[in-house]
Amino acid sequence: MKTISRDVGIIYEFNETNQPIATVASGSMVRIETYDCFKNQIDSEDMELTNLDWDQINPATGPIFVEDAKPGDVLKVKIHSIEIDSQGVMLVGPNLGIMGHQIEKMSVKILPIENEKVLFNDLQLPINKMIGVIGVAPFGQGVNCGTPGAHGGNMDNKMVTEGATLYFPVAVEGALFGLGDFHAAMGDGEVSVSGVEVAGAAIVTLEVMKGQHLEQPMLENDESFTQIASAMTLDEASKMATQLMINRLVERTDMNVSEVTMLMSAVGQLEICQVVDPLVTVRFVVPKWLLSQLNATLIG
Repeated sequence: MKTISRDVGIIYEFNETNQPIATVASGSMVRIETYDCFKNQIDSEDMELTNLDWDQINPATGPIFVEDAKPGDVLKVKIHSIEIDSQGVMLVGPNLGIMGHQIEKMSVKILPIENEKVLFNDLQLPINKMIGVIGVAPFGQGVNCGTPGAHGGNMDNKMVTEGATLYFPVAVEGALFGLGDFHAAMGDGEVSVSGVEVAGAAIVTLEVMKGQHLEQPMLENDESFTQIASAMTLDEASKMATQLMINRLVERTDMNVSEVTMLMSAVGQLEICQVVDPLVTVRFVVPKWLLSQLNATLIG
């Protein structure tokens, strides 16, 4: 298994002009090392935050060129495991996140990680390791790693964790995959603008799927299938994720749009991923027990 070091190359923008740091065959398993979202700049609560280089925020390791990936294909990314470092960091500040209007100055917390817990003051928080930035290059204009979109990017979706499989629409040759911005813990919304930011490494399998069509990323795990969508507002993202999921179910079952809409209102779950990035992200979640009863597959 190939290890791709963060020292080999990072990107701050998903862009078709980025030069690959590695080339892998479809179906390859790789281990990818990452910096935290601050590029490991913060190592002390006493650090003078005016020294923080904001141009080095949200680096993703990559891009990785996946052989045989062509525009119109789908890149399947299976996350086998996520390793994280022994301490994380959080930051709040004026005009950042939901409460930035009430916060007068930047402040930092360094959070040790021990025995599967994040130590926050005298509290022990359960870890929920996840990947904040993950995706492929869009066609045309690049998208900075702080922004989510149809290509993936900074979705900050806590379901992007061990055991999950993501599906991305391929827009450029080779897909140009990258990931970064790991969290040791993060709640839905990421309301402060940071989770427990942490460096680490992930083992993933990258596989090209032919004959599929996606407009926005999808995610699958043992329990559910999920449509992810990002837009300027929660209203827009919610409508997009819901409509894409319902239309996909109509295409892949013998039910009409009225029946599927009622069914999704009964058992589907519309959930917030994050509300603090330049675009907000939601997910529409459908349980696999229902798909089994419908004899429906959403990918493949």
